[in-house]
Amino acid sequence: MTDDATTHDATTGARVVRVDRGAVSVLPCRDDGDGLRAHDAGPLRVDLDRDGLVPFADGSRRPAAVGDWLEIGERADGAPHVALARDRRTALVRDTAGATSDVQTLAANVDIVLVAEHLDPDPSLGRVERLLTLAWRSGAQPVVVLTKSDLVPDPDGMAAEVAGVAIGVDVHVVSAVRGEGLEPVRALLGPGVTLVVVGPSGAGKSTLVNALAGADVMATAGRRADGRGRHTTTHRELVMLPGGAVLIDTPGLRGVGLVADAGALGVTFADVEELAARCRFADCAHGTEPGCAVRAALESGELAERRLDSWRRLMREAAFQERRADARLAAQERAWWKRITVEHHRQLRSPRR
Repeated sequence: MTDDATTHDATTGARVVRVDRGAVSVLPCRDDGDGLRAHDAGPLRVDLDRDGLVPFADGSRRPAAVGDWLEIGERADGAPHVALARDRRTALVRDTAGATSDVQTLAANVDIVLVAEHLDPDPSLGRVERLLTLAWRSGAQPVVVLTKSDLVPDPDGMAAEVAGVAIGVDVHVVSAVRGEGLEPVRALLGPGVTLVVVGPSGAGKSTLVNALAGADVMATAGRRADGRGRHTTTHRELVMLPGGAVLIDTPGLRGVGLVADAGALGVTFADVEELAARCRFADCAHGTEPGCAVRAALESGELAERRLDSWRRLMREAAFQERRADARLAAQERAWWKRITVEHHRQLRSPRR
């Protein structure tokens, strides 16, 4: 915070509802004991500093994300500014595209991650596994919602197949357009609970959000001529719901860069991890080694080859991302020491006063 700024009362937080280039839209909120309630003034646009970053309580400066809690101050000219961003309880992050090791925060301070996957066309088990890994990594509770049940003849059978890879996760089958199967999902909308909806384009996420909200709070484009949905959401946005719950809708994820650790993968692939723990050798590669419990499960049909391949692929991606992150941290350390050295030599060359 600069010297020409004063801070508003910090007991009332402002939550980020949308992030734009160079600015954030925040909603001043209060907790009245029955969940969050937005002030009547509505969203407030706050311009960011030139670098587009905000100061966090841990001393770092990072991009703001939808769901962040901010403390808004006021400059001498009356313009609002971000005085401080509170540390995040949870964060749903993805790897960014390209060669950098930076990560992108999709949503912050989330309690439940709704993994939306369509039943028409057929659901992608690999995508469900990937999104579940991101959800477990965030620290929030994942829940799978299978949409468009009205377009397939056997939604329950398809749901059983998805449940086979969603270990320890509730799987709900819904038709948002018909209002079927929504009650178990609505039951998650408790006061003060924040949910984020993630999934591919055309999964009907915005339609699902509208059905849960009981109003058209997100734009939808209906279905194409072949009956499949169109992608409409182009940005992440936080929506306050009646009853005090909060929903965050996200654009469709065409490619989901993995940011995971061994713990998150271990939860998503608990069945594979349990089999691997039974192998005779601790460093078993699950190939031709004797006493391999994983290969035995493949031969007996207990484990599907696709499931093992998915586990291996995500393990490789996670290891690669970890190596890139280590390289980035090492580069930052070198740059820091370089700045320190340059400043030290500059002071040595300057004349003594």
